[in-house]
Amino acid sequence: MRLLVSLILRVVGVVALCLLCASAWVMVDVNRSIHTELTASAVRVQREAVSLAWREMTFRGAIGPGAEFAFPDWRSSDTLRVISPGYCVSVAWAKGQPNRLCGIRNGGAEPPSWFVALNEAMFGPIEPVSRTITFYMQTAGHVRAETDEGAAARQAWRQVSVVVSVAAAMAAAIGLLATLVIGHALMPAERIVRALKRLERGDHSVRLPSFRAQEFAHIARAFNQLTERLAETTAERAALTRRLFQVQEEERRALARDLHDEFGQCLTAAAAMSGAVAAAIERDHPEVAEEAREIVGITERMMATLRGALARLRPPDLDDVGLERSLDHLVATWNARLTGVGSAKGPAPVYRLDIVGSLAAAPAQAALSIYRIVQECLTNATRHGRPSEVRVRIDARSGRPAVEVTVEDDGGGDPGRLVTSAGHGLLGIRERIAALGGSFSAGPAPRGVRISALIPFAPAAHEERLA
Repeated sequence: MRLLVSLILRVVGVVALCLLCASAWVMVDVNRSIHTELTASAVRVQREAVSLAWREMTFRGAIGPGAEFAFPDWRSSDTLRVISPGYCVSVAWAKGQPNRLCGIRNGGAEPPSWFVALNEAMFGPIEPVSRTITFYMQTAGHVRAETDEGAAARQAWRQVSVVVSVAAAMAAAIGLLATLVIGHALMPAERIVRALKRLERGDHSVRLPSFRAQEFAHIARAFNQLTERLAETTAERAALTRRLFQVQEEERRALARDLHDEFGQCLTAAAAMSGAVAAAIERDHPEVAEEAREIVGITERMMATLRGALARLRPPDLDDVGLERSLDHLVATWNARLTGVGSAKGPAPVYRLDIVGSLAAAPAQAALSIYRIVQECLTNATRHGRPSEVRVRIDARSGRPAVEVTVEDDGGGDPGRLVTSAGHGLLGIRERIAALGGSFSAGPAPRGVRISALIPFAPAAHEERLA
């Protein structure tokens, strides 16, 4: 979940909790005020009844402890003013029936049934309040005050509605302002995420500005220091890798030269001497001559193997021959090597080369890397799959400061395992491409695996030329 949404939900939750607490507090306060007003109404009616009784006795002229009590009529004009709206009071004189009178009923909408049930469940029914009317230490009557039916729920609903409406409007305004403020405060997070994604794609030039918030400013400084260090480390690693590959090529050339000069000459001499021996003893010792001719055949096979190894160790002179002709020769060599050769895996594969544009402008280091990448991909496709066709596509159209190399086969295979493989061949491809600042990807083809590499070049004048 996004941080902004999470914070907004938390704000909404806090606001809802505050509204709930405010509503509960209003309901408690309303019920407390109802109890207080109920008692006050009973006391006021009691006092009014005593006052009426005294006036009646005074008018009759019978005052004193032994005077006969006068019980006045329960008249609305004298009592409505002391009964609060929403309450009912009953007055029962000692020698009469109780008279019940209610105050003006509270207006407003009727509360919903669930609110009435909730109010009763929380506070229960409101008990009536009774008071005694006393004259000269004697009981002359009783006053009973009670709430009108539904008065407590109506009063609580009216106040809760007002409070919740006002609070909800304020909460909505506060929530909107909080959302705007939080969203503005979290805007640097979006820029940081975009910068991290660019860094993930290998862009070490990305930098973050200094933010107003101290926390984001610390993150920006740490990010900028990290990218600077990564750029330096990547440059150092690329230079070291280029140097390692240069040393590797030099060692390959030296090994190829030694094999050609020493081992090749020894094989040539062994074949010549075996042929001479076979010719000399053909008449006298035909069986020994046959063995000598077998030695000649073995040396010829060894010579063919040596020539293949030399071709892999020492590529054509790219400066003189050119990359395009070198790639043509490489693919032709693979086709010639396996032409008419079948195996348990099936017929020999066909290798095809498609070059779009011109490779003449490719610097020496990039040209050698392209040649080695194609060479390794052809070897992997043949060794680890069962392809019937392997296609090599080199896209070097003018106007593009890079060459795209794609090798696709139809021999099956799992691209996921290919990417996570610890094999030295793919590792070498990745390192070559990384040293030149390119990108590598391996994915599924319609019936096999596709390996793609994008190799940028700098101007040839700034490239290191091969010896």
